[in-house]
Amino acid sequence: MAIPKSSSSSSNRDAEDKSQPLIPGLPEEIAELCLLYLPYPYQALVRSVSSSWNRAITDPGFVLTRKSMSLSLPYLFVFAFHKSTARIQWQALDPRSGRWFVLPPMPCSKAVCPPAFACASLPRQGKLFVMGGMRSDTGTVMQTTFVYRSSTNQWSEASPMKTARSFFSAGNVNGKIMAVGGCGADGIETITAVEFYNPDNDTWTEVSKLRTGLAKYDSAVIGSTMYVTEGWTWPFMFSPRGTVYDAKTDRWQLMRDGLKEGWTGISVVLDETLFVIWEHGDCPMKWYIPDLDTWQGVGGDRFPCDTVRRPFTVSGLEGRIYVVASDLNVAVGRIYQNQNGAFCVEWKVMDAPKAFNGLTPSSCQVLFA
Repeated sequence: MAIPKSSSSSSNRDAEDKSQPLIPGLPEEIAELCLLYLPYPYQALVRSVSSSWNRAITDPGFVLTRKSMSLSLPYLFVFAFHKSTARIQWQALDPRSGRWFVLPPMPCSKAVCPPAFACASLPRQGKLFVMGGMRSDTGTVMQTTFVYRSSTNQWSEASPMKTARSFFSAGNVNGKIMAVGGCGADGIETITAVEFYNPDNDTWTEVSKLRTGLAKYDSAVIGSTMYVTEGWTWPFMFSPRGTVYDAKTDRWQLMRDGLKEGWTGISVVLDETLFVIWEHGDCPMKWYIPDLDTWQGVGGDRFPCDTVRRPFTVSGLEGRIYVVASDLNVAVGRIYQNQNGAFCVEWKVMDAPKAFNGLTPSSCQVLFA
């Protein structure tokens, strides 16, 4: 007959776990430093070493201490899917070593349309947000919000959006996640509703609507302003539309002609400067000059279009642009200014493992972890 565990034996075991040293033979403060210097994602892996390691790494003070010591480093998180099966997965790339790590599966239905999701992030907080989407088996448009935290290497479900939407734009505006437009329940009608997610209190709030619905193409956030554009689409029969949101005034206005007409590719923002990688030709780069409402080419290396092939997705942080292409090959561009003050780029290509052949990127975000 099984003997029931008494509360005293359980408490004795808890006390024994708490008294267990982190690393036998080392003072606790030295052992804690050893754990603090473990790079992502090994922190999550070593939680199974002992109860004392698990308790130390999951302590909220552990994350705060890493941040205060500037031990967090930028990693590239990539949302990808297999072209033939549409199976989705998240990967993380360490740009320093070139090593890839598989993230836990996102807690959603397996039957989804990957490009229908929208992704955004809070890089310094190590948080990813995946919103909306569409089920591929029923055509149902979703309003869910999933959050990934690099500190725990886990996903959780947050409050859903007020409006179900797919194929929409999202971005980080002053620490809040903004969801703009998209397609509605029928997957065809465009949405004008706009809402903000506040991660501090897990709530969505509606703000000023779009004047008219926009088909998803590209968007960018500079300071307190979000830019949303349809971009040029083949066969270039109609001039694209573009709109601009000012978070300070909660107002939308039309995009300036030069910005709108020259937005011919995928954008990335570095130090409040908007760059675009053209989707046609040999994929040159250009940057936007607000005072002149015009675009200027970026000098330096030629874009490595021989190995970095479309479709690709782009992210950037701290003077570097990360382009994730088909088969998850990655081009890292270092942006610098020459003696004349013109922007130039220096490219480095990181070939992905052969096991990634057939994977298509849907989104990428740079996070500190």
